[in-house]
Amino acid sequence: MEQWWLAVFACSSFFLSIQLSSQAGFCQSTASETAEPQSLSTPSAATGPAQNDYAGVGVKVSALGVGVEVAGRVTRRTNVRAGFNLLGYSRTFNKDGIPYDGHLDFKTMEGHFDFFPRAGNFHVGPGVLAYIGEPITGHAAIPSGQSFTLGGTTFYSDTTAPTSGTGKIDFNQAAPTVTFGWGNLVPRNPKHFSVPVELGLAFQGSPRSTLNLVGDVCDSPGVNCRSVADPIVQSQILAEQTKINNSMSFFKAYPIISVGFGYKF
Repeated sequence: MEQWWLAVFACSSFFLSIQLSSQAGFCQSTASETAEPQSLSTPSAATGPAQNDYAGVGVKVSALGVGVEVAGRVTRRTNVRAGFNLLGYSRTFNKDGIPYDGHLDFKTMEGHFDFFPRAGNFHVGPGVLAYIGEPITGHAAIPSGQSFTLGGTTFYSDTTAPTSGTGKIDFNQAAPTVTFGWGNLVPRNPKHFSVPVELGLAFQGSPRSTLNLVGDVCDSPGVNCRSVADPIVQSQILAEQTKINNSMSFFKAYPIISVGFGYKF
């Protein structure tokens, strides 16, 4: 009888050990299965948008002509930007009886420090605009016997040595600018393309004219003819320059209106 109980106890112990082993294996399997989805759902730092783009280039059309510009990221809210513009235009016009063959030749360089208040597309910023060369020039050729005025005094171009010369209009070589607009050559998002629009003013100061005439002038056709180097004639040339300068004195600020296309890399 005692041997029978020992046999039952041994069999019970054997089955109990098997049951405990299977439960332990099931728990380990469940834990590993539970941990695996958790590891897959863990966010990775590499899944966010890359912020390693620090430069951009663009082309634009503006009141300063056609231009190219580059920009570099400084902080999350600021860029530095530089550009070059070119504008050419020619036309013939008449001023006080003097026919001019005028040519506008804008070559400008600009630099800006752009601030994006909300780190978005809208920006404001100071800058500087520099003129290269002579922006406006003209050539004058007054036909012989034709009348014209200098400083309010009427002269006639001599028949033997007709009056001719050159003129130009200059601005301050460097002008401070204030601009605002929308668009960023270095957008703070995964996009690489942008369409910047900008408005503002360049405070260039009042334009200044210069006249250089050669040849002879007469008080009336063929009467009292003399060189333009005559002091009285020179004083009238200076008076004409002053007259032209006064007529342009309001033009102290040049508008900046531009639209472009940019690419971030």
